[in-house]
Amino acid sequence: MTNEWQDRLKGLIKSTGGFKKAAPEVAHAFHAFEEATRASDVLDAKTHELISLAVAVTTRCDGCITAHALAAKKAGATEAEVAAALGTAISLNAGAAYVYSSKALDAFQSL
Repeated sequence: MTNEWQDRLKGLIKSTGGFKKAAPEVAHAFHAFEEATRASDVLDAKTHELISLAVAVTTRCDGCITAHALAAKKAGATEAEVAAALGTAISLNAGAAYVYSSKALDAFQSL
């Protein structure tokens, strides 16, 4: 499994580098936006990465999972902290399905 994620990281670096060459303004704006989320000292790097990793799971973004798993590790997150953040993502995603299921049932009943 380790090689799979290392290969994904290499592929991510290559593909985003290619996009940066094709659309440098967009790539720069994206990176500036991401850096802006770290500009204040309200969240430390580890907390920022734990949140990012949990969001990456809920948005099902393999590239984001790869990048933020590595960044969380570099920021000092423990496996237990990562598991806790991912547990929160799981509960939220299930909660979102529950809320949207209620909306879907309401739409069905109303139409």
